[in-house]
Amino acid sequence: MQWPNAIRYRLRALLAKKRFDLRLDEELLTHYEMLVEQNIGRGATAEEARRLARLELGGSQQIKESAREQRGFPILDSIALDVRYGARMLCKSPGFTFVAILTLALGIGANTAMFTMLNGLLLRTIPVRDPGNLVELLHHYPGEPEPGFNGFSLDAYRIMRDGNHVFSDLFIGSTMNFVPVRAEKLQPQTLFVGGVGGTFFQSLGVGSAAGRLIGPDDVHVGYHAAVAVIGWSFWKSRFNLDSEIIGKQIVVGDDPLTIIGVTQRGFYGLSDEAPQDIWFPVSLGPGWGASLLARLKPGVSIEQARAEMSGLFQEAVNQPDVGPFIRQMQLRIEPAGNGVTTPLTQMLSTPLKILMATVGLLLLLACANLAGLMLARGVSRGNEMAVRACLGAARARLLRQTLTESLMLSLAGCAVGVFFSYFAARALVRVFASGRFIVGAPVRFEVLTTPDAHVLLFTAAIALLTGLVCGAAPALRAFRTIPSSSLQQASRIGESRVQRLFARGLVVSQVAVSLVLLSVGGLFVGYLSNLRSMDTGFRRDRLLLVTLDTDKSGYDIAQFSQRFSALSQQLGGVPGVRSATLSDVTPMQGPGASGFAAPEGHPDLQKEVSINYVAPKYFETYGTPLLAGREFSEADRGGLPVAIINQAAARECFGSQNPIGQHITLSHVTLQKGETGFEVVGVVGDAKYNELEQAAPSTVYRDVFQGTFLPDQLSVRTETEPLAVAGQVRSVIASALSPVSIVRVETMNEQIDSAIVPQRLVAALSGWFGALGALLAAMGLYGLLAYTVSRRTHEIGIRMALGASRSDVMRWVLRDALRMVAAGLLIGAPLAFWGNRLAGGLIQGIPSARSLPVIFGALAMLAIALLASYLPARRAMRVDPCGALRWE
Repeated sequence: MQWPNAIRYRLRALLAKKRFDLRLDEELLTHYEMLVEQNIGRGATAEEARRLARLELGGSQQIKESAREQRGFPILDSIALDVRYGARMLCKSPGFTFVAILTLALGIGANTAMFTMLNGLLLRTIPVRDPGNLVELLHHYPGEPEPGFNGFSLDAYRIMRDGNHVFSDLFIGSTMNFVPVRAEKLQPQTLFVGGVGGTFFQSLGVGSAAGRLIGPDDVHVGYHAAVAVIGWSFWKSRFNLDSEIIGKQIVVGDDPLTIIGVTQRGFYGLSDEAPQDIWFPVSLGPGWGASLLARLKPGVSIEQARAEMSGLFQEAVNQPDVGPFIRQMQLRIEPAGNGVTTPLTQMLSTPLKILMATVGLLLLLACANLAGLMLARGVSRGNEMAVRACLGAARARLLRQTLTESLMLSLAGCAVGVFFSYFAARALVRVFASGRFIVGAPVRFEVLTTPDAHVLLFTAAIALLTGLVCGAAPALRAFRTIPSSSLQQASRIGESRVQRLFARGLVVSQVAVSLVLLSVGGLFVGYLSNLRSMDTGFRRDRLLLVTLDTDKSGYDIAQFSQRFSALSQQLGGVPGVRSATLSDVTPMQGPGASGFAAPEGHPDLQKEVSINYVAPKYFETYGTPLLAGREFSEADRGGLPVAIINQAAARECFGSQNPIGQHITLSHVTLQKGETGFEVVGVVGDAKYNELEQAAPSTVYRDVFQGTFLPDQLSVRTETEPLAVAGQVRSVIASALSPVSIVRVETMNEQIDSAIVPQRLVAALSGWFGALGALLAAMGLYGLLAYTVSRRTHEIGIRMALGASRSDVMRWVLRDALRMVAAGLLIGAPLAFWGNRLAGGLIQGIPSARSLPVIFGALAMLAIALLASYLPARRAMRVDPCGALRWE
């Protein structure tokens, strides 16, 4: 029989065992009856003929077993028997099974949840042609945090496009703007939209689901083409896949655009977690800037591309019309197959990597804990294994049976862990959603919580690995079982010195890993506490923040300033309100405006500064001290431009000179005829801006009412709990600023919490993981001591019969526990210091050299060890010598 037919025959036999067994019984009966008839024909009696037929035919059961082996897959039948027997044994010990499955579920579930989010954010490739060859061009100033900013001038783009030999294509990527979108029969909503180059879709290999996509003919220098392409998901959710949408108009911001096509299904732009649903052609011009992407030529490495493009970039920034500060920028080239850098990836990539390493240690703890439990259980089953070996079971079969039970526990723990991870990932998403970068943004969080093939393979690999690791020690013990010695020691300790050392080594390793988790968790918790208590340069308490929607109010800046004066007077009459002000951004709201400032007449002394547009009483409301000069006043409206600078800006621009009355120029402001720059009318204290962990930047404050745009951030200083007056503040705003609507109301403390989501996340989860690791170590220590006491009951009885007191027995048990804990602490302390230094290198501002978290972790482990060893020690104290000797 050819092998395909043989396989089909065996599969049919495997799936229809009963039918084949009935046929086999019929065949045996037929052969038996034929032999009986032949013997009778030879002259034998009926009884003698049946006896001879049975002898000639042989044992029927042996024949059946031989036939079954030939017709099916014996190994599968054998494995099925092992699984059934293992299930019965696990059900026979429900306590052990529950603890084992829960331990693995915690370890596997935490790893699966973290890897699911890490995969969705950093590992999942975007659906374009050859994503592995795609790279992103970035630039940053020396000393600034990586990766940098993707925005280049038209001249820089042309120089790098025409002069490189490493890219097969250098094209204009998609900018990302969060703007309101309107269309016929469509409720207004705010979406991510952006401009793209003419070869964007062609270079990525993205096709169209309807109409056509943007091409080179749609892009013109200095001309904004009024066409747009929408995404497939937006087409489906908002237009119900209506093919008549082609040629219709959609208003993006204030610009009407004609829809010319729909992208292919599944394409969300250059970042799956931040979906971009509308694309339009960029307008190339002198002030143009957009992101750049490229494809590496075959055989070109990213290091080669960095080397060549760095030279071209320096050529671009050294052009005569480029400012001196721009020339200090440095180029970076990063892989973009997983998507371009976004605020979400910048915010979460490092915390997720740290937490992934942490849950990896937690899984090691779970494996060590379960290995100890299974080893103890394997020792108690030594008599069973010896009996099975005496009955003819091969050692390989004992090994396979033990590994099968371990894998069954691992798979059960994996199933429960995946169930846990589903809810854990969504709980983490709720924390992420409070981040300042994504508040109100249409982020596709399902990308971060939906498992794909990578996650399933990762989870399956974890389940297999944990099953093998946890079952290795008891399986090897079963493999080496010597029936005679095992039966002789059935009522004794039954474990060798090597086995005892291995069990103790598991506990020592758990203590060491737990110390690392506890110390790192304590480090992050302490760092978060320092962030929340540090001096920010403004008072964070009793500060109510109201975000307004001023875009469609219809006011100009003069009208709005009058409305704000009336609003300030009405708010002053609200009980509990001290002052109110307006600003472009609040200190912790996120990136605001930036530019270059220089003393008037000295453009070579340009310094990068942060810029905020504020109203009068801003510094009074925020509690930032005024060190010299004055605040803005209503008299500044319509007058010469004025500015207030902080101490850092005063030092960098004017050194030791008095800045009051002097003038500064700002790079992004074109002075009108007769103007001499911004007169510095005040100097205020340094205040945190954008990032708590960074030093207060050089900041220039401009009078918002000397500008042309309407501010949308109202800040109210209260004398009571801010949210207690939020309702009255809403009512005053509704009457004084109608038709301006309120977008969001929060306190400054809430906004600071949203600005430190990564730090909060790492601190909370690392603290929980450290506590969970300590609990697992305590369970392992308790299990080993309890098992040791139960196995050495006879020895304890003899000691007490010879005069040992109960306190001696307790000291013996506690001393045994403290030795293991001390060994674990000695091994774990260097690892904990190394882990703290590694964490300090990943997150800026962490004091990695501190020894307090390690000391805290060591003391916590000592306390947990004493608590875990007390119950076994107390049980040992209560051993009755006579009863112990009678039991033996």
